[in-house]
Amino acid sequence: MSEKHIDEVSGVKTTGHEWDGIRELDNPMPRWWIWTFYATIVWSLGYVIAYPAWPLLTSSTQGILGYSSRAEVRNDLKAADDSMGAYRLAIKDKSVADILADDQLRSVAVAAGGAAFKVNCVQCHGSGAAGSQGFPNLNDDDWLWGGKPDEIQHTIAHGIRFTKDDQTRDSLMPAFAEVLDGEQISQVSAFVASLSGPVRDTSMIEPGKTVFAENCVACHGDNAKGNRELGAPDLTDAIWLYGGSEQAIVAQVRAPRIGVMPAWNARLGETAIKELATFVHALGGGEK
Repeated sequence: MSEKHIDEVSGVKTTGHEWDGIRELDNPMPRWWIWTFYATIVWSLGYVIAYPAWPLLTSSTQGILGYSSRAEVRNDLKAADDSMGAYRLAIKDKSVADILADDQLRSVAVAAGGAAFKVNCVQCHGSGAAGSQGFPNLNDDDWLWGGKPDEIQHTIAHGIRFTKDDQTRDSLMPAFAEVLDGEQISQVSAFVASLSGPVRDTSMIEPGKTVFAENCVACHGDNAKGNRELGAPDLTDAIWLYGGSEQAIVAQVRAPRIGVMPAWNARLGETAIKELATFVHALGGGEK
């Protein structure tokens, strides 16, 4: 084997690697680097002995220290849960109105209710609680069953048209296709649409008003402002659950769509229901 080339400038042997006339010097590694490398080997051996390291078929080696990151997380969660215990007891013993009046309890309840909302409610009402077609927007001040703290609590606890709860909010709008003819449905739909915006044929408004008076005032009222005891919506604003166009109103009058909300009391418990009610009330549309 031929001797390695010695660099003329530094006097150091080269490794024999050459590229485009450039040779690699065969300088030894610094002592501090070598000892650091050895130290990392020793450290890794100690780590494997002390902590869980090697995977097995159904578990892993436990290590002589018996450390578990899962157990550490469980302990942290338990500590956090214990620290909230006093607040949760206070929330359980107070009404939602009293919770809202206490700044500290309100802050805790809103945070806890927001977390519960993300787990249980966003599927229908959306991550920002703005709802979508058929699912109410919880940020505005338009409430079918009332926006006071105890009313929101009752709605969440017992649901809407939930047959397994005898305290559920319950009302049904009849299918007026079985009561009215097509012309009457078009007329009353034009009248309802005119309460919050322009309509295509203004000649339909007056006869539609008559149809409304004969068939709709029992639930929606003479002024069409609705009735929260029945869950009948206010028809004079621009907030629509299934659409506010004349076509959408015709469809709803003809064969109404009826939404259902589950009763959450049995699943979440009284404390979580109060936290959710506090959160929903605090979104901005809650009433005193």
